[in-house]
Amino acid sequence: MSIKYDTKVDEIRKIISNLLQDIINASQTALQAYEFRNFEKFLDTQKKLNNIEIQGDIIDNEVIKTFALFGPEAKELRSLVAYLKMTNEIVSIGDGVKKYARRMKEHCESSCDLEPFDGTIIQLHKSTLNALRYILECFTEIDICNIEDNYRKVMIEESKNDDLFALIEKDIMNMIMNEKELSIEYVRILSTLRKLERSCDRSVNIANLMLYAEQGGAIRQYS
Repeated sequence: MSIKYDTKVDEIRKIISNLLQDIINASQTALQAYEFRNFEKFLDTQKKLNNIEIQGDIIDNEVIKTFALFGPEAKELRSLVAYLKMTNEIVSIGDGVKKYARRMKEHCESSCDLEPFDGTIIQLHKSTLNALRYILECFTEIDICNIEDNYRKVMIEESKNDDLFALIEKDIMNMIMNEKELSIEYVRILSTLRKLERSCDRSVNIANLMLYAEQGGAIRQYS
């Protein structure tokens, strides 16, 4: 491939890296909002992700232009296909973070007592952030990143995330039994926390796409 092609792919990778960094920063702000009960930070999270769909469209358009201009060969083609599919996962993660921040602000201001779940919620959020940071590391340090090792690290965080969500799901179901008048609100809280769990699943999909771009084979989506 030409130097122009390599430059274009580097540009796309940089745009994706910047978008991932924006999502990580926003998610970190949402975590701080919950940890310190600073509800204004939930609003900051939403503002930081207001244009996420537009950024996703920019990435897809750049990838499509690269297809048209350079007619890439097998390995390069895999990378561009992977980037197109990654954009959907990344934008979905960002949208989930935005909705999480909006809903958690409402939950924290409701009559529900979230304090008994603080430790688990914070760990759930941190494992999601860890998975995203591993993904970002591979984008920003592509020449030295071990794709398979990165995939394993993301899978470990996803497994941890699943265990934490199962734990908090059990605790919240018990709370629903004890406080029936708030049962609907607690069900909504569980739905909100599932967005963190789903974000970790999507990180696995991105790690899978990185493997596909590097090694080929079949694209496998995690569900």
